[in-house]
Amino acid sequence: MSLNDFSGVLWRERQLLELLLFKLEEEQLILTSGKTRWLGHATREVESVLEQIRGAELGRAAEADEAAREVGVPEGSNLLTIAAHAPAPWRDLLTEHHRAFVELTEQVNELAEGNRELLATSSRAAQETLMSLQESVQTYDDRGATTAATTGASLLDRAL
Repeated sequence: MSLNDFSGVLWRERQLLELLLFKLEEEQLILTSGKTRWLGHATREVESVLEQIRGAELGRAAEADEAAREVGVPEGSNLLTIAAHAPAPWRDLLTEHHRAFVELTEQVNELAEGNRELLATSSRAAQETLMSLQESVQTYDDRGATTAATTGASLLDRAL
């Protein structure tokens, strides 16, 4: 029965990863629209799903140890090891869970990285806009510190 319970926990984790992917896409849509009114809510929803995933991982660890004992491998064995020693049809199902986790994790990582880049770009753009409203524009010196620009655009009349 522990393989059945283990598979149930894995299905729940897959659903949570798909929900995380959806929430990250929502966050990305908000970022790309330029209308950041709901960005705080979207970020909190992402954090909420991440917390649910952490909780599910604890449950998975216990179920994985039970499943490992059932198939005769050491506790703490990874999903592919358990799958390799599981009888049919569990072997195929657990291998499919592993494949889905790899795929979903790659998609989540790509989307999260894209969102981080969008946030950084938005932050730089906002900072540059605010700086342009000041009388003196801030630039960076050779050490990377911000400094006021020393000269503006100049015209030189060489005919004099």
